[in-house]
Amino acid sequence: MSTELAINKDRRKARGAVSNVAGRFDLSRTEEADGWDIPEDRDVFRTELREEPIRSLITYNQSPDLPFDRSINPYRGCEHGCIYCFARPTHAYLGLSAGLDFETRLVARPAAAEVLRKELRAKRYKVAPIAIGTNTDPYQPAEKEREITRSCLQVLSDFHHPVAIVTKGTLIERDIDILAPMAAQGLVRVGVSITTLDPDLSRRMEPRVPVPARRLETIRRLSGAGIPVRLMTSPIIPGLTDHEIEALLAAGHDAGADAATWIMLRLPREVSTLWQEWLAENVPDRAAKIMARVREMHGGQDYDARWGHRMRGEGAHAEMIAQRIQAAMRRTGLKSEAPPLRCDLFRCPPQPGDQLSLF
Repeated sequence: MSTELAINKDRRKARGAVSNVAGRFDLSRTEEADGWDIPEDRDVFRTELREEPIRSLITYNQSPDLPFDRSINPYRGCEHGCIYCFARPTHAYLGLSAGLDFETRLVARPAAAEVLRKELRAKRYKVAPIAIGTNTDPYQPAEKEREITRSCLQVLSDFHHPVAIVTKGTLIERDIDILAPMAAQGLVRVGVSITTLDPDLSRRMEPRVPVPARRLETIRRLSGAGIPVRLMTSPIIPGLTDHEIEALLAAGHDAGADAATWIMLRLPREVSTLWQEWLAENVPDRAAKIMARVREMHGGQDYDARWGHRMRGEGAHAEMIAQRIQAAMRRTGLKSEAPPLRCDLFRCPPQPGDQLSLF
């Protein structure tokens, strides 16, 4: 990493990224130095949240790597600041950086629930499970006041629509009153992501995410309310967290998870540079080994985006990790696949002006 691109540690306290290089679509680039070489006190990076008007919310995909074909995201960017987040490059489409901008300059979609309701009512709409949290976390800190995710869940509940949620946020416990009745009908499944059990590593790598022990407690509370939970040990980071595989799966099982999934570390586009900057600052003694393992799994590259490959990698080390996970899941009884969510209960709730049925 070029040292002049790194931002002073005091300014980025409790943030994941080391730098804030301009997005790949920007024609101009901003540097920290002004050429005067005069010491200057500057404020820490504050979280900014602006609103975005939207006309559609549901995003469709045709990826064979994903178990869903549609998703919604109440927010753009994520204050959790996970340095490895594969969604960071999406901020470039807003003219912002995948670095500190991604975790400090956020976008909320306050009309999400209203737009979702209209999309579900469309005559051409065909029901299938909707995923929430596949790009940025729906339970990041802003959700506590904005309640956009909660409003969307209420809409899905009203329509008896199946939903799968992915989060690191313990705020999901607030919405058990909506999720538990949906779970009783086979309409919801939650994935809780825990990358490491080491609280110090977690705080540096995922600076504004609840500590691992607290996320395990979230699994307990959700499963205790009858909500099926899968443990997501993602990403597995070779040379950094892969030694925890067995302990992670055992802890998730003991907390009440009934299934588990995993994904190998992915470094698309700007994420690779950001990740290597973080390694150099946080684990310099292991940085070269970690990147060597990553490249070994991708034919010598930092990342290979081929379908069927990008989530797992290939080679002897990737195969060894896969075998260890499979063995640990057999020992704990964790399933790799969960029962499908129900789609047969979907119905449009009545609204003012609707003609009532005689039957």
